[in-house]
Amino acid sequence: MRGFEYASPTTKEQAVSLLGSSDDDAMALAGGTDLLSLMKDDIVAPRRLVNLKDVAELRGIRLLPDGSLRIGALVTVQELLDNAIVKRGYASLIHAADGITSPQIRAMGTVGGDLCQRPRCWYYRAGFGLLAKDKDGAALVPEGDNRYHAILGNTGPAYFVNPSSLAPALIALGAKLHIFGSGGQVEMNLENFFAAPTSANEKEYRLKPNEIVTEIIVPSAGGWKNATYEVRQKESLDWPLAAASVALKMSGKTIESARVVLGHVAPVPWRSGEAQAYLAGKTISEQVAETAGTLAVARASAMSHNGYKIQLARVAVKRAIMKAAQGGQR
Repeated sequence: MRGFEYASPTTKEQAVSLLGSSDDDAMALAGGTDLLSLMKDDIVAPRRLVNLKDVAELRGIRLLPDGSLRIGALVTVQELLDNAIVKRGYASLIHAADGITSPQIRAMGTVGGDLCQRPRCWYYRAGFGLLAKDKDGAALVPEGDNRYHAILGNTGPAYFVNPSSLAPALIALGAKLHIFGSGGQVEMNLENFFAAPTSANEKEYRLKPNEIVTEIIVPSAGGWKNATYEVRQKESLDWPLAAASVALKMSGKTIESARVVLGHVAPVPWRSGEAQAYLAGKTISEQVAETAGTLAVARASAMSHNGYKIQLARVAVKRAIMKAAQGGQR
């Protein structure tokens, strides 16, 4: 690891003032579970780390007057799992956090950090860049070892999968993100925070080097049945091969509207308009859930070694719907 300066501001204004115009200048440090690994592997080498852990206003979980849920960016995964408000109404978020099985990452990893972590693509982590090209500019993934790469949104040049455990659930719940920079605070739909880069100098999320995520606002889940289902190779710490989060607004036994978001299958959390449109007006049944799963992967396109993920994603959607119908029980 290269040498760096270290700063510990106590306000978000101080934090932003210590960041620079590029990641080479400075980077924000929250739990550090991803950033420090990237620094050790020499993928990033900021000259300054700006520690956010002393910024008290980035912490805490509370209900707002309008009934929505405010989650500070520094809230840890364990705090999320332990919170009675989250347990009571946001089953899909609990399911997603529960899949992060490492006690160390639960204790240190933050909600904001989970949303901003970099891809786990082994080409990227080995120094071939976010778009994984060789020295001649040829893409390495399509005919390379792409077992864990994208099956949706993979027409190029980005083939990695978004690694966030919490983003699919939060998007399905209609979450908004607050970002603070030198120009003040900006609010955006969390879904719009993510983007598939088209060039090497772009990131996979819309956060400038001199901005920080401050909080996530989740609307009241009243009237919504919600759940997350992940398919993993092993139960110990690992990233899912495919995941699905669903939120179903019910009118009696009929689905009034639905949100279906897939994770770990595309460069961004993937919202399936086809599955959502199909579910509206239906009564939940195993056949309905199975058809929704099929529609969710209708546009999937396998590469040379990851065709198995299409079936896993289909099953994840089906089981997430059935899990939501059962009240989101863990």
